[in-house]
Amino acid sequence: MKKLIKLLLTFAILGTALYFGYNKYREYIENPWTRDGQVRTQVIQVAPRVTGMVTRIHVTDNQKVKKGDLLFEIDPSQYKLKVKQAQARLQRTLEAAKGTKIEYERVKKIYQQDHGAVSQKDLVRNETAYYKSLADIDGATESLNTAKLNLSYTKVYAEVDGYVSNITFQVGTQATANKPLLALVDTSSYWVFGFFREDAIHHVAIGNDAVVTLMAYPDKPLKGKVESIGWGIALADGNPGNNLLPSIKPVFQWIRLAQRIPVRIKLDTLPEGIKLRFGLTASVMVKTAQ
Repeated sequence: MKKLIKLLLTFAILGTALYFGYNKYREYIENPWTRDGQVRTQVIQVAPRVTGMVTRIHVTDNQKVKKGDLLFEIDPSQYKLKVKQAQARLQRTLEAAKGTKIEYERVKKIYQQDHGAVSQKDLVRNETAYYKSLADIDGATESLNTAKLNLSYTKVYAEVDGYVSNITFQVGTQATANKPLLALVDTSSYWVFGFFREDAIHHVAIGNDAVVTLMAYPDKPLKGKVESIGWGIALADGNPGNNLLPSIKPVFQWIRLAQRIPVRIKLDTLPEGIKLRFGLTASVMVKTAQ
């Protein structure tokens, strides 16, 4: 009797294992999947908008920052000087405009009282000078605003929440306008790219559920949905060769490698303890309508 119970128990365990194994096999056969996946996010190249020497650095490599945190500063002395120069120019323009206005109103009043006392030419000349002084005021005002704006650019702030990376400069470095000095990894825009064989993506549709397994967290699969499917990939062997003609490698007809098409997966809420990083390796399975 005991042998029979043991035999039945063994068959039950074996049957359960076969059942789950078969279902897992069907899941992988019927649903497209790939081990060629990668975690991505937006990486902002932080560049100053003005040129100058770096005087202070407020962050360290791989430090977490929030939007609005001060990252580094550029020597503001030359930009403060330009603000003062613009202010002085505006003041001179305002003073000059006062005299031009007084003269124009005087000539205009005389002309209205006696057309023969002032020539039409003198009236037009003074009127033109007056309106030119107003334009000069507008130009000087814009120059002052530009100088103040450039002065504000000497302090560089984080535009998003994230982690700073690749800080390879130091105090004294000559920063160049619009040339990146560090990277800021955005922590609010993570997604996963799964690179699927071209013969599998016809089963994939936008909105399909997806399961993402990270190599860093193999026991914590992530849930998500297909957000988009790539519509084109670059030709690997199409670089210009001799005489600017395309350089195409020969294709062996008996070996045909399928191209990989990127499928973008939008992740659901992450389980506790998962920390995503740009470039993490992932396996992706899409649950199709089949």
